Amino acid sequence: MKTDIYQKVTDKIIADLEQGELTWLKPWSAGNMDGRVLKPLRRNGQEYSGINVLMLWGAAMEAGFCSPTWMTFKQAKELGAHVRKGERGNCVVYANTITKTEEQDNGATEERKIPFMRAYTVFNVDQIEGLPESYYVKPEPVIDPAQRIEHAEAFFAATGADLRHGGNRAFYCGGGSDHVQMPVFECFRSPEAYYATLAHELTHWTKHKSRLDREFGRKTWGDEGYAREELVAELGAAFLCADLGLTPEAGTDHAAYIQSWLKVLKDDKRAIFSAAAYAQKAADYLHSFQPKAQTEEQKQGVAA
Repeated sequence: MKTDIYQKVTDKIIADLEQGELTWLKPWSAGNMDGRVLKPLRRNGQEYSGINVLMLWGAAMEAGFCSPTWMTFKQAKELGAHVRKGERGNCVVYANTITKTEEQDNGATEERKIPFMRAYTVFNVDQIEGLPESYYVKPEPVIDPAQRIEHAEAFFAATGADLRHGGNRAFYCGGGSDHVQMPVFECFRSPEAYYATLAHELTHWTKHKSRLDREFGRKTWGDEGYAREELVAELGAAFLCADLGLTPEAGTDHAAYIQSWLKVLKDDKRAIFSAAAYAQKAADYLHSFQPKAQTEEQKQGVAA
C-alpha cells in the first residue's frame, strides 16, 4: 500500500491516549451521535469488525456524522446517488491470505499461506446525496433502558461462565477455578457500568486454553503481555457494549494502563490491529453461546 495504514491508525490512537482519551469510548460521549451508538455498517447492513470499527468510529466523531452506514464511491453510484463535491473519504482495510505453491529442493511442493492487507476508501451516508430514503433514517433513541439491561443479563448468562460476586474488585481468575469475580451489582454507579465491566472480564475469560487459547507471553503483572491482554479486553468490551446497546465507562484504573498501552503501540505499529482482531474474535465467541432466536433479535434491534 502507498500509505502505511498501520502507522496512520496507530498514530491516531497514540495521540488520543496521550491526551488521556480512549478512542473506543469516544462514540458514547459524542454530542453528534443521535439515538444509540452502533457499530459502523456496510451498504448492505452488515457490521464492520475489528480495526475498521475503531477507524470508522473515529472518522464519524471527527466529522460529526450521525449515520452508521458507509459505502464506496462506486456503490453510491450504483444506487443512483453521488458523493458531494469536495467530500473526503475514509480508509478501511481488508485482510486475508493468499496460498502460494512453492517447489522444495527435493522436488516436492508445499503450499504456503501469505497474509495480505489492502486499503480502500468509503464515504459516510451523510456525505452522499440521492440515496434511497431508507439510508437516511436515523436509529431510534433508546427509551426503555430496563429492557436493554434485560437483554444484557440474558446475553451474559448464556455464556455459562462461572460468575461469582463479592469483594471490591472485578477480575478473571484463570487458574484452577476459571471464574469471573465481580463486586455485587449494587456497588456500581449504574446498571450499565456493571454490564460494561462484566463484558471486559468475560473478554478475559475467553482467553482460557479450553476456549480461544489466547496467550501473549505474559510473565509478570504489568509487563507487555499483560498490557496487550488488557487492550484486547478493553476493545472487546467496547464491541460488546455496542452490540448490546450499553454505555461503557472508563475503568477507574484505565489511566494506569495508558502508559503501558502507549509503549506497546509505539513499539509495534501492528499491535492495535492485532488487539482489535483478537477482541472481535472474543466478542464473536461470546455471541456464539446465544440462542439463535435471541441472537437474531439482538441483530435486528441494533441494525434497526
